[in-house]
Amino acid sequence: MRARLMRRCAPLLAALLLAACATTPPQARLGLKLAPAALGTSISVQQHLKVERNGRTDDLDVALQVEPDAIDVVGLAFSQRVLTLHYDGKELTSWRHVMLPSQVRAEDVLEDMQLTLWPAEAIAAALPPGWRVAEQGAHRTLLLDDQPIMQISYSGTPRWSGTVVLDNLRYHYKLTIQFAAPTD
Repeated sequence: MRARLMRRCAPLLAALLLAACATTPPQARLGLKLAPAALGTSISVQQHLKVERNGRTDDLDVALQVEPDAIDVVGLAFSQRVLTLHYDGKELTSWRHVMLPSQVRAEDVLEDMQLTLWPAEAIAAALPPGWRVAEQGAHRTLLLDDQPIMQISYSGTPRWSGTVVLDNLRYHYKLTIQFAAPTD
């Protein structure tokens, strides 16, 4: 029964994990890998991701933990783990469900996460020539040769609260991240 469910859900699993990353040529990405400590704090949050691309919407639940020495991400679909990644600031290791296509890369997941959550100053210091990040209030823009590539809007502070909307203008996808309210 479980195997049949997995076969039926395989197309959805393939699209779920940041569908935009699945079709982005690796050489076209920045290759951004910031140190975990560059976030400036430790966080442990749960997120619900919604990816919109080409008229299709897919959802994924994610647990994210950032400590000064490591980043850990677990992605779940249908309450089943479909991706994990661990980054210690030097080496990125990942595990993926066999149903996920090889184009869904841990490097791209890490890059979108860091472009969204890390301070603009840390991002700016790591960008290659021609790239820059601009931040004004609750909005962040990533630019290449002064052309907007990505726009990010935040509904609250810190950046990992409320809702974050990442609109990738270059690869034509929108990622909405809803952070779960912390429980005491």
